[in-house]
Amino acid sequence: MVSNSDNKRKICFIITSFIHYSRSFLILEELKNRSDVELHVAMAGAILLSKYASKDANIRDILKKDGIDNIHEIHFNLDGGKKITQAKTAGLGVIEFSSFFNHMKPDLIVVRGDRFEVLSAAVAAAYMNIPIAHIEGGDVSGTLDESVRHAITKLSHIHFATNEPARNRILKMGEQPEYVFNFGSPDIEVVHNIINNENGNRINLSMTGSGFDFQPEEDYLMVTYHPVTTEIDRLVENTSILLEVIHETNLPVFWFWPNFDIGSEEISHELRAFKDQVPDNKIRFMRHIHPQKFICLLKNTKCFIGNSSAGIKECSYLGIPVINLGSRQNNRFRADNVVDVGFAKEEIANALEEQLKIGRYPVSDIYKIDESPSKKIASVLAEIDLYIQKSFID
Repeated sequence: MVSNSDNKRKICFIITSFIHYSRSFLILEELKNRSDVELHVAMAGAILLSKYASKDANIRDILKKDGIDNIHEIHFNLDGGKKITQAKTAGLGVIEFSSFFNHMKPDLIVVRGDRFEVLSAAVAAAYMNIPIAHIEGGDVSGTLDESVRHAITKLSHIHFATNEPARNRILKMGEQPEYVFNFGSPDIEVVHNIINNENGNRINLSMTGSGFDFQPEEDYLMVTYHPVTTEIDRLVENTSILLEVIHETNLPVFWFWPNFDIGSEEISHELRAFKDQVPDNKIRFMRHIHPQKFICLLKNTKCFIGNSSAGIKECSYLGIPVINLGSRQNNRFRADNVVDVGFAKEEIANALEEQLKIGRYPVSDIYKIDESPSKKIASVLAEIDLYIQKSFID
């Protein structure tokens, strides 16, 4: 085993999307406040692309405001949403992360989830004998993202599952039990802290989004529809059907832009065309917003529609009715608030009608909150013995 003999462990937290920050800022706060940690944050990939930013959610400014001083930028994304573009971007990511790690020399890197940019960081670190901690491993979804997530798990040394089925899957992949943890979901801890510390002030969205102008005090829906890499040929049709259903409800809608994935340009084109061609629509199109604003909007929505993990995880704790579209979240651990549908217009419309009738579901604890999971994760990251050579545990 290898452990750091210096007074401070140099930990580099990789953030490649705004959702990584939104779900991790309590862990970052805990690490920042530890006297035995030198925290660095590496922003990389899509989070640095201006077209995926919003006016009030500049990630560098937010990190600085959070008191994080060591902030780095790693640029390698190729423009475009084609398969070859994403594959080449992942390769360039390995090159750029390798150069960055060689310069920075971290003792440990921390990655989250299943993004292709995260895989790039994990590959680079593994070949450079840098231990890797992975948050949110072991989940299943049935898409290419699931394969990427499991690949990252096999490259990683320390694992923080967010539910017990996920922890059991990590153990079945031959990982060392003493390095596999389930402290509960830091995502849900973020939701819990935000909704229990709301100051009651009105959410100002004047600097965020474009389209229909309405106030969060009204009844509204929320939509987030991301591309599925194995279903590219149906993205335009699916987006068009979803837009038609949402428009016919005549309810105001916050519609969030898709992730930077293969097929994102096809979805984005349909959203722009709809905005230009249907002037009487009630949709406000949104980029990323500060997590506090997002959770406050989520807490009060009448229904969450789409294929985002927020519908599966955060909405379970809030009791929000969810219509989960298609295969992107297949097999994901879920509560009773989720109704799974395909892309038939009538099926979506009927599900939405039924969910609106229900109104609210009981709060679910399937993604439990242990006593301060973020604090426990930070403690493990700072104190656990580090090692390099992995062995498969039968």
